[in-house]
Amino acid sequence: MNLTFNFIKSVSNIYDEMIENGFSLVYLGEFSHEITKMFTQMAESDMEKNSEERSVQRKVYHVMVETLQNMNKHSDEIKDGNIGNGLFIIGKKQDTYYIITSNKVAEQHKEPLERALNQVNAATKEELNQMYRKQIREGKLSDKGGAGLGLIDIARKIGEPLNYQFLQLDESNYFFILKVEINAKKFGKEN
Repeated sequence: MNLTFNFIKSVSNIYDEMIENGFSLVYLGEFSHEITKMFTQMAESDMEKNSEERSVQRKVYHVMVETLQNMNKHSDEIKDGNIGNGLFIIGKKQDTYYIITSNKVAEQHKEPLERALNQVNAATKEELNQMYRKQIREGKLSDKGGAGLGLIDIARKIGEPLNYQFLQLDESNYFFILKVEINAKKFGKEN
């Protein structure tokens, strides 16, 4: 009986935490194309139901697709069929949507990823546009199939630095956390 009570109390605490933080979707597991498509459809439906402006819907949708594709391609915890594994959270608190992704990154991939994030965060809007155009023209595919456009494109779309953190899991792996915020007031009157 005590075990059941503790389990119910844990679930209740998780539920309260999700409500308090505005989480509308939390998922831990494999990220295939089908799962990505399902999440984007669910988020679109939720935003339409809440009468979110179309320009905000497009920004949130675009960032979701980019972050989910990056996790699918670049997680260092690849399952059968080249499907990445990780954590995905989307929520809205007050006027800000946030998308949080987390996945395992091997030590040898941490430094290049962190360097790319710092370069993107230090760039001006015009520099981001130049980086994007250059990457389109000259970008080489990584060993995991990406051309490095995702982070640049996200930063271009939101006009804010990308929040990230690396937490060490063991001597050869890190837990990479990326949080992207989209202020609905800022983008609500665009386009």
